[in-house]
Amino acid sequence: LWRIIRSCHHIHTATLPKPRPKPTYAVMLRRLLHHARRRRHYSAAASNAGVVPLSTPTFAVFGANTGVGKTLVSAGLSAALLSSPTTSAVGYLKPLQTGYPADSDARFVFTRAPALLRSSSSSSRATRLVASCRTLFPSPAVGAEPVHREGQEIVVRYGGDGPEETKVLACRTVYAWNEPVSPHLAAEREGMAVRDEEVRGSVEQWLVEGVVEEGEVWKVLETAGGVASPGPSGTLQCDLYRPFRLPAILVGDGRLGGISSTLSAFETLLLRGYDVGAVILEDRALSNDKFLLSYLKNRVRVLVLPQIPDDPSDDLTDWFSESSSVFDLLKDALQSFHSKRIQRLSSMQRKSKDLLWWPFTQHNLVPVDSVTVIDSRCGENFSSFKIKDNTMMLVPQFDACASWWTQGPDSNLQIELARDMGYAAARYGHVMFPENVHEPALRCAELLLEGVGKGWASRVYYSDNGSTAIEIALKMAFRKFSNDHGILMDSEKSFRNTQFKVLALNGSYHGDTLGAMEAQAPSAYTSFLQQPWYSGRGLFLDPPTVYVKNDTCNLSLPKLMKHDQQSSGDTCFSSLAEVFCNSRDTSSIADLYLSYISQHLSESLSSNSEHIAALIIEPVIQGAGGMHMIDPLFQRVLVNECKNRKIPVIFDEVFTGFWRLGVESASELLGCLPDIACYAKLMTGGIVPLAATLATEEIFESFKSDSKLTALLHGHSYTAHAMGCCAAAKAIQWYRDPSTNSNLDFDRMRLKELWDVALVRQLSSLQNVKRVVSIGTLCAVELETHGSDAGYASLYASSLIQQLRKEDDIYVRPLGNVIYLMCGPCTSRDSCTLQLSKVHRRLCGFN
Repeated sequence: LWRIIRSCHHIHTATLPKPRPKPTYAVMLRRLLHHARRRRHYSAAASNAGVVPLSTPTFAVFGANTGVGKTLVSAGLSAALLSSPTTSAVGYLKPLQTGYPADSDARFVFTRAPALLRSSSSSSRATRLVASCRTLFPSPAVGAEPVHREGQEIVVRYGGDGPEETKVLACRTVYAWNEPVSPHLAAEREGMAVRDEEVRGSVEQWLVEGVVEEGEVWKVLETAGGVASPGPSGTLQCDLYRPFRLPAILVGDGRLGGISSTLSAFETLLLRGYDVGAVILEDRALSNDKFLLSYLKNRVRVLVLPQIPDDPSDDLTDWFSESSSVFDLLKDALQSFHSKRIQRLSSMQRKSKDLLWWPFTQHNLVPVDSVTVIDSRCGENFSSFKIKDNTMMLVPQFDACASWWTQGPDSNLQIELARDMGYAAARYGHVMFPENVHEPALRCAELLLEGVGKGWASRVYYSDNGSTAIEIALKMAFRKFSNDHGILMDSEKSFRNTQFKVLALNGSYHGDTLGAMEAQAPSAYTSFLQQPWYSGRGLFLDPPTVYVKNDTCNLSLPKLMKHDQQSSGDTCFSSLAEVFCNSRDTSSIADLYLSYISQHLSESLSSNSEHIAALIIEPVIQGAGGMHMIDPLFQRVLVNECKNRKIPVIFDEVFTGFWRLGVESASELLGCLPDIACYAKLMTGGIVPLAATLATEEIFESFKSDSKLTALLHGHSYTAHAMGCCAAAKAIQWYRDPSTNSNLDFDRMRLKELWDVALVRQLSSLQNVKRVVSIGTLCAVELETHGSDAGYASLYASSLIQQLRKEDDIYVRPLGNVIYLMCGPCTSRDSCTLQLSKVHRRLCGFN
């Protein structure tokens, strides 16, 4: 209330462009409170903004600058559309209007389009046009003058005799301010701040509501100012409306310098992922259109309008008459654009089944209508093509797989990453890396060593993906082990007899390349059907796991450990904080773990030529193995024992790194450090492949000599590619900056709790739920199953998955009978709660 009163005071004392009676504080306060109540209704759906019905062709009018004639184009296009025999209605929306009421673009379209139709109609059919104009939320500074304009309606008749058809023109302004300045300034000066969510909510309501029951309906949204002009919150308009990704009509600039501003606006839209349906501009006798026609040849249709009269008293009747053929061409171009878009989207499911070979997918189990057609992505959401109630639409669908564990950006970071990658591509293209250096690779390495490698790593080895990073790590570890244990002192003959194995955990997964698969335990991924060469070169221990069931953290010990009964205090915990507490290091469970590990290490080697030459683990969470949480105490004891035996330790953080588990590196949760660690996925925000293997200086030294043959002979053509390094540098800094990542508790350098604790407890208490794991950006649920219904091959959850995808708009991909939700480090807690609530509701009814 105090903020509203202060805003009213600011408005009351502000100098307005035109003198008028100033409303009292009480009147302005009443208006603000009234608007606030009404605005809640329009912003209610904003958290899931992005629904776009495709049965209604909808275009956004952007300008290369202010004053280039966007509203003239909107009016001319509206008239051209309404003159078409197939069009029944046109909806025009001006979300943001300044200079109101003296300047009202909606009012201009409302008055001008009907006049054009009446004066130029050659239709032999009698037509009744019902035109309306409405302003939803004028600023309190506007005063009472525009009240009579709200809900204004006129009826215009034109055409021949006979049966009369009715057409509709509905013009609407959502937020209007009095001062003719940029919306962000007007909102500040007039005390009517508007959040992005409110603007998007009003746009979504306009998109989904019907104007008439029958006939073709078109909609036109006109932006304010230029492509990159700020909205009321300061967000650029090209970013503000990005969740809808409406195809754009770009109104170019025919004035001196207009070629540059038009092309800059065009490329700005492309950089945000917009499609531009047409470019249209005024002819100022500078031939701007001819250059643009040549430059944009085969990319977008360019149309030119006659010069607009400078005389302010000219009502533009003659100009619109002269321009009518151009607006007809614009209408036809947009119709063609829309038809091709629908045709392509409608055919993609069938074509994908005929042409594509998906990874980790049995095609016989994928019906054509279950293929998800993704038109675009904005932040955490896919924009998916769906047909609901016989209506084609684009629907925002929460990506609960975080696009297979790679996605970290919210919509703001996505834009930043696109910009930085475009810069890197333009500056560097691609350059080879051996014996070279470029700024993105060096900066990314510095950030890695200051972040996930802080306190232990000194070197960064780049590669292209997680599996390759693991292969490199194994080579590093084996060389270090050979040096430390004198194996390199032996003859070449003994090299051939030496057998190196890894120490790893059952349920582990380290990638799909042949060497990485050798370092993981037998599983569905390593079966003869998948990898006939697999031999499993390792000692694989059964790890103890932690999970939540019936609102209690439980520790499950493998069978070989259960001969020594433990008290309930050792296996039950009130919270995860107790599980990660270092005080457990002196417990009887720690002694049991050490005994178990030592015994298996002693028994594992059959001859002097066999060696456990590396430990490789996924810290805390085993991802592809089923989202199992490994007891951090067990992994800590394991790491310490291997270091005592001079066995190099590898942390596979391809999945767990960069805040996936709520901390930058999972080593912070374990309370111990590796010798080598592998990173990928979230490192670049998931926008492009890149991986890094970090190592200590001692590991690096083991490869140094005067012979090139002792160097690490591993690499690929795109090592340290500039685009990936730029993306990684941006993402790493973005995640760990509280000004860009509101989830970060900067004092503790941890993410705040993202999954609602009460909902997690309720999930864990359901009868059909076996266990729940909730940590950082991950919340996994294993369904209670039996026999062949369990494990990776299980189809038990198929119907549940389809419900979540089709009815709840959550894209879920299970690991057998394990379903999981995954978000990014920047995803809002409200969004996480919404998705988790949907899953809980479905599980409550799942039999």
